[in-house]
Amino acid sequence: MARNQFYYLTIFLTLISCGSKTETIKPEVLPITESVYASGIIKSKNQYQVFPNTSGIIDRFFVSEGDTVKAGQPILKIYNQVQELNKENAELTAYYSSLNSNQGKLDDALMAIGLAYDKMKNDSMLYERQLALKNEGVGVEIEYEQSILNYHNSKNAYYSSKVRYDDLKKQIDFNEAQSKKNVQISSTLANDLTVISKIDGVVYSINKEVGEMVNTQTALAVIGDENEFELEMQVDEEDILKIKTGQQVFITLDSYADKTYEGVVTEIDPMMSQSTSTFTVIAVFKDQPERLFPNMNFEANIIIQTKPDALLIPRNYLIHDSLVIKSNGDTVVVKTGLKDYKKVEILSGISAADEIIKPAK
Repeated sequence: MARNQFYYLTIFLTLISCGSKTETIKPEVLPITESVYASGIIKSKNQYQVFPNTSGIIDRFFVSEGDTVKAGQPILKIYNQVQELNKENAELTAYYSSLNSNQGKLDDALMAIGLAYDKMKNDSMLYERQLALKNEGVGVEIEYEQSILNYHNSKNAYYSSKVRYDDLKKQIDFNEAQSKKNVQISSTLANDLTVISKIDGVVYSINKEVGEMVNTQTALAVIGDENEFELEMQVDEEDILKIKTGQQVFITLDSYADKTYEGVVTEIDPMMSQSTSTFTVIAVFKDQPERLFPNMNFEANIIIQTKPDALLIPRNYLIHDSLVIKSNGDTVVVKTGLKDYKKVEILSGISAADEIIKPAK
């Protein structure tokens, strides 16, 4: 500290010896407001970029720039031949897999059950007849055994025909259900070819033209609210800890150069941009200008703290943020408080009665 004092005392004496006129002031008690500067752009509320759900060629637009749209309203259609063919193929498969299309197979299986039942019933009667003859002692053993065999075979055939019918019915029901699902999937994919609006709003821009090839990463348009707008600001990393929701914001816009508007901080993005070392802070107007458009530029001051009576000196009278030179040549350590772009608050080190010198550049 002694070295710093010697250095500034030397400057002071040199100025006097050279006859140069020194600038001096006394601290003043005035109000001060500390704020954080931020710049940014206007965004429509709920503004978003429209992206397609699939790749393809833009077939046609249903809207133009400046049009008002409703949520769910078609914006554009994309042509994708593969998906169109897949949908047609799924519908064709569903038709041939339906219950109605396979009713003939079920009718044949039911007929087979009926025939098998009749044969089983007939073989059962023959078996009972041969059994009765055997019990009377007049039957032929070989015919009796043959009747038993025929009856068991026909009974097995009858139950097998019922199992085959049930299996066929299950298979047809499964194929029908599966083909319907495939139609739903292909229809959903085909519906993805039509891009719809997510919100009620305005089409602010259309970025592509009919015939252009696009994919799911291609921004097609920008849609946002027609009447409500937000202020998207970028705040430096060193200032972000001072920012809180609810803080007052004063805004100036190039389009309304003669006016200052008031806003309030509503949101702070917790993720810092690595490329710019800034945080995104959102504010809204308290009294919104009559006409606004997305991407209009603005500058803002976010109010951090205000004091009605503070001991102030110009910032260019402060050395290294902690020293001032008194008129007698003494270099004094001061403690600072609030700052704006011109003045700084002095908490201790000098008083309103002290005269200080503007340091040489």
